Amino acid sequence: MPDETTPSARLAAILAALFPDGHAVAVADGLVTGDGPFGEGRLAVIGIDSDTALGIEGACLLAGRVLDVARAGGGTPILVLVDSDSQRMSRRDELLGLNEYLAHLAKALLLADAQGHPTIGLLYGHSAAGAFIATALATRVLAALPGAHPSVMDLPSVARVTKLPLEKLEAMARSTSVFAPGLDNMVRTGAVQVTLDPAKPLGAQVAALIAEAPTSDTRDALGRERGGRPLAHDIAARVMREAEGRVVRGV
Repeated sequence: MPDETTPSARLAAILAALFPDGHAVAVADGLVTGDGPFGEGRLAVIGIDSDTALGIEGACLLAGRVLDVARAGGGTPILVLVDSDSQRMSRRDELLGLNEYLAHLAKALLLADAQGHPTIGLLYGHSAAGAFIATALATRVLAALPGAHPSVMDLPSVARVTKLPLEKLEAMARSTSVFAPGLDNMVRTGAVQVTLDPAKPLGAQVAALIAEAPTSDTRDALGRERGGRPLAHDIAARVMREAEGRVVRGV
């Protein structure tokens, strides 16, 4: 059993590449918090390591760190490193309102980003379900390293929920990216903007993501361009037009 205060080998390598002069990023119970010198300023870091499930305590701790950065101001970017299990599947967490804690974390990231702290997600391992949505998908830009394996829900779980045969779901997943797990499918749908090149300096690639981050959510447009979500962009645009029309008409 690895020491719970020691980062995984892959996380340690990522931190060393990002902060060659040292950093103040720590791992406790699979949760990553801290910061380090980056360019002419600092880079705040939160995240989940070693395929850890995200429970109420973890979501609250990470959200608190994000809000601390937002309160301090200064436009410090926030990097969200993700190698998680799903949300913690326990009766205790569900009864205590895990969904609200996960939503709080996602809203904290959205708030920080709106207040001038660019949020960049970096998937370097596994992630799924509520933990994936509340961390990686709540950032302005989501990148991944080769070998990452995200999913909103794995196919065996989908089979249990829908009562459809796993074989049928696997066949559907081969032709429908929005339905299928895995990094390639997340790239096609636009959820993951880019897969980083491990042969190039990681710090420079992350700095470019921060500098070139779009000012609005472009995931539906990327999904349309890449063929993974051909209808989402146009449907969202139609909803916005209808809503704006109702406001103009005073409905």
